Amino acid sequence: MTSLLHLDSSASDHGDSVTRQLTALYADTWRCLHGSAGYRYRDLAAEPVPLVSPAFVSLGIRVERRGTVALPEVAEMTEGPAEEREWALTLPLIAEMRAAETVLVGVPMYNYSVPASLKAWIDRVTFPGAFLDPGTGDHLLRRTNVVVVTARGGSYAPGTPREDFDFQTPYLRAYFTDLGVAPENLCFVSAEMTRASDVPALARFKPLAADSLAAARSAVSGLAGRSARSGAGARTR
Repeated sequence: MTSLLHLDSSASDHGDSVTRQLTALYADTWRCLHGSAGYRYRDLAAEPVPLVSPAFVSLGIRVERRGTVALPEVAEMTEGPAEEREWALTLPLIAEMRAAETVLVGVPMYNYSVPASLKAWIDRVTFPGAFLDPGTGDHLLRRTNVVVVTARGGSYAPGTPREDFDFQTPYLRAYFTDLGVAPENLCFVSAEMTRASDVPALARFKPLAADSLAAARSAVSGLAGRSARSGAGARTR
């Protein structure tokens, strides 16, 4: 079954959030092509993933010292109720990520980086060895498609004055590729100048904002449609 894991991290509601609108467009297009059976949604802002605790860290260190441990064996390595709770919170997130053929992430830029809600998910799902084959050490996400939809109030494109202030896209590119996602399977779609309509100092950039949003809408629709033609469902893990 073709599957999509859809994550939103914006603190704004749908009406005010460009990333929510764009990821919803992708998800709606995807469901029209594939149906809803393989669709899974998490709103990381509305239902925050708990921050990792000392018990999470202790369990992770113990597992890492053993090398790559199969997920069913991790529960047997927990020591005490606190570690058991941490693993119970963590395993479902890892399972969702491993099961998804495509991961769709909505990421507004907050203070030049990613929202805390997304960072909490990243910190918890990135458990030692969770995305490695315990037998071979191969990356389990090498064929997973990841679509990252970003929105920025200003412009951070190459050649702009604030190009060097973008710690959002480089961070997520480094994170997902290090997790094992193949670079060719990692796509970024960005809408820029999204605050031009409500920040007087940016008002002159309204045409640029409109063009950027239109291009982003076209890109996410195209990517969602391409998933039907790519034959991703024929792969194995």
